[in-house]
Amino acid sequence: MYTIYQALFVQSTSGQLAEMGGAVSVHKHEVQKFPQYHILGGDEKFHELKGEDERVELHKVQDPYLQYGGRYCDDPKNTSSFHYVEYDELPNFTSQHKSIMSKVLTPDLFRQLQNIKSSKGYTLSNAILTGVVTPHLGVGATAGDEECWELFKDLYYPIIREWHGYDPTSQLQPIDLEPSKLRFTDENRKLFNEFVVSTRIRAARNISGYSLPAGTTDEDRAGVEKVLKDAFNGLDGELQGTYYELGSLSAEQTAFLQERGFLFQIPSSRNLLTGAGAARSWPNNRGIFHNDAQTALAWVNEEDHCRIISMELGGDITSVFARFCKLSNALKESAEKNGTKLMWNEKLGFLGTCPSNLGTGLRASVMVRLPAFNKLMESENHEDKQLLEEVCAAYDLQPRGSAGEHSAAVGAKFDVSNKQRLGLSEVQLVQKMIDGVSKVITYEKLLSEGTPPADLRKKLEADMSKRAL
Repeated sequence: MYTIYQALFVQSTSGQLAEMGGAVSVHKHEVQKFPQYHILGGDEKFHELKGEDERVELHKVQDPYLQYGGRYCDDPKNTSSFHYVEYDELPNFTSQHKSIMSKVLTPDLFRQLQNIKSSKGYTLSNAILTGVVTPHLGVGATAGDEECWELFKDLYYPIIREWHGYDPTSQLQPIDLEPSKLRFTDENRKLFNEFVVSTRIRAARNISGYSLPAGTTDEDRAGVEKVLKDAFNGLDGELQGTYYELGSLSAEQTAFLQERGFLFQIPSSRNLLTGAGAARSWPNNRGIFHNDAQTALAWVNEEDHCRIISMELGGDITSVFARFCKLSNALKESAEKNGTKLMWNEKLGFLGTCPSNLGTGLRASVMVRLPAFNKLMESENHEDKQLLEEVCAAYDLQPRGSAGEHSAAVGAKFDVSNKQRLGLSEVQLVQKMIDGVSKVITYEKLLSEGTPPADLRKKLEADMSKRAL
């Protein structure tokens, strides 16, 4: 097996190959600054494998980026921290590969798309890389620029159909960022005020004309940051705030942002960022913006150009959505002032890096106290454990406990959000969340008043039958 250390050594301009018992070996200083070194476990793994001479025998190391096929290539997007892999034939997918991409990409489709390249240099090999080298991912494909969504649609569209239940060949994506259209009745408000701890709405926004993070260059990444900093500098009123450059954070600023959960995910071998090449040149031209009241947040050049988040304590979702719309419109205006626009088309809505975040790209969520449902989650009755998920699924919602999906929640506080992203407008999705969460709270109250789970299921079936009429 051609190992990563061998690949790295071939590129090295220093050091001499050494032989130990017939096996080629390397010293740490010869490889530690080269691509994918940290994916293998970095210094800790090297220390574990090294011999008394401080060298690692190459046969001990299997390259996670080449174990399913492919070869390192001379891609112009390569950096000192990451090299792309090129596939001359269909990767060797295994039972460990869970992504839709790995099921959709047949030998015929691979050959059809193999030699296609966007004007910014993104290829099929680039698009599938993260799904090949990170087998547990659910989607397994990325776009490197706006043009990819058309060039590789024969790969993306089947993924979109399975993930979202939306057909881009026959459906259109509406857009509606008018918060006054939300219906939030006095009854809704009463329930939310009693049970909802906090409310959050987030979505991705990307700037047309610039490569997406998985396919970007240093120049494009810096250009995106400029457009977004212009937008932040133009904010006033409740949206006025501070932008922090990720690479220039002081220890005090880092602690401040971490305490509030404002820092985005650090690239690792387990997430999409690293496998897609979106973590190259980290942390250059990345940053975090928040307003003075800490109710509006933006992440710059993480998985997408910008992730915008509106949030506040309590259940006033109309306030949170209105702030979200203001922030989205501010980015749109800044892009237009810089001679460009936001990535959007009528079939897929707002475009981004991952097929899972198209359309509205919107996730509206509440942290809601559900002690009666939580008690069932902690019980030994398997059927009762699933009741909250059944209720949420009926209203196109997704609950998460403290350990993610299918788990109970510390303090009985569940994160409940909309499942859908595509096919409905922003107003429609937030409205569905309002109506659905109100129903979940109503069922919670019935449980707390002594209604047996079996009877609650009957009520849920009856409610669904009425809604279908």
